[in-house]
Amino acid sequence: MQVACFVFIHRHWEEDKKHMGNMLDYFCDIREPLQLLLFPEGTDLTENTRAKSDVFAAQNNLPKFEYVLHPRSTGFTFIVDRLRKGDNLDAVHDITVAYPKNIPQTERHLILGLFPREIHFHVRRYPVASLPSSSDDLESWCRDRWAEKESRLRDFYSSQPRGFDRDGIARVPPCKTELRVTLIKAASLLYWSSFIALCFTGLWLWAPFRLYFLVVVGVYVALQKLIGGVELLELSCHRYWKSMAANMGEKSKVLDGKMQ
Repeated sequence: MQVACFVFIHRHWEEDKKHMGNMLDYFCDIREPLQLLLFPEGTDLTENTRAKSDVFAAQNNLPKFEYVLHPRSTGFTFIVDRLRKGDNLDAVHDITVAYPKNIPQTERHLILGLFPREIHFHVRRYPVASLPSSSDDLESWCRDRWAEKESRLRDFYSSQPRGFDRDGIARVPPCKTELRVTLIKAASLLYWSSFIALCFTGLWLWAPFRLYFLVVVGVYVALQKLIGGVELLELSCHRYWKSMAANMGEKSKVLDGKMQ
């Protein structure tokens, strides 16, 4: 995740705001295609988190939700504003996920093999031009999307057969045939099973592999302790080379002025 430049947070806005702003500015500077996945509700839906969401709703004169948690829109509005100013935002995709059969809540369910039998996605794309310009309006826009999710999920779980389409017919992209999905699942299962087995075999039987493993762990632990992570090292290098390029540009302007 560090190598992929995930944005790590502490869940305290005053601590997270500066770091998040630095990372977003970096994404805008390097101009690489960016997909940023954000969960504005911050956690999964349980009885405990729903109770906290109800308290938040009561304090802010908002309706209580049953199928979703109220979003905390501060981070969302900050991200949209920052990426929009950096001309690095094309659209916001609103994604709603539903589980018609069973919902695994903890890792224990996965260990027991209780994987979701079905997962339904509802995706709606909002071009950046359609988003409100002010932060306050953007916050209201985010809350409106969550009210839509509540209604959408209520309809989903109350309909038979369950589905996001009113007529009950699921729309699947043509490329996602049952055969292709089955082959991808089989290939993924084979790859990861073999990869894990080979890693344990290498650690058990091959001394150079154990040395490599220890070196990699040592490097990441050292970077975490000294700098904060690989992504912060990458950010520091980018800032250094950017400042060097700016200094070279200033020197070039001064020399051109003297020559004239």
